Amino acid sequence: MTNWPAPLTNIINEFKECFDRMERYELLFEYADKLPHELQTENWTEQNRVKGCQSEAHVECKLDEEGGFQIHGAADANLVQGLIAILAIGVDGLPPSQVASLSPNFVDEMDVKASLTPSRANGFLNMFEMIKNTAASMSKEA
Repeated sequence: MTNWPAPLTNIINEFKECFDRMERYELLFEYADKLPHELQTENWTEQNRVKGCQSEAHVECKLDEEGGFQIHGAADANLVQGLIAILAIGVDGLPPSQVASLSPNFVDEMDVKASLTPSRANGFLNMFEMIKNTAASMSKEA
C-alpha cells in the first residue's frame, strides 16, 4: 500500500467497502454530484478536452490563492464526471509537485477499473496523466 494523501485514502477506502460492480457504479454517480469545481460548458475547449475519453470530458488545472492544486472539470456522462470528482477531491489543495508525483496505482486499490469498460479505463488514465503533466509544469514554474 502506498502512502496516499488523506482525501484520496478516504476515497480508496470508500470504494474498497463496495460489495460489487453495481455498488461502485452507484458510488461513482454520487461523486459526480460532489465535483467541487465544475467547469461550465462554455469553457470547454479543445485544449482542455481529455483525449481518448469515450465521453466528452474537460479538465482545467488551476492554483488556489494559497498555491494549492485544483481541478476544474466536467463531462457529459455522470460516470466520467464521477471519475473527475474523485481526482478533484483527492488532490484538492495539494502542492502541484505532490500531485505530479502521484502514481495511478490508487485506481487498482479502489478496484474501480474492474467496473469500467477498457475505453473508459483508458480515458481515465489519460485524464490522470493530463492532470499530472499539468501539475509537473506548474511545480516547475513555482
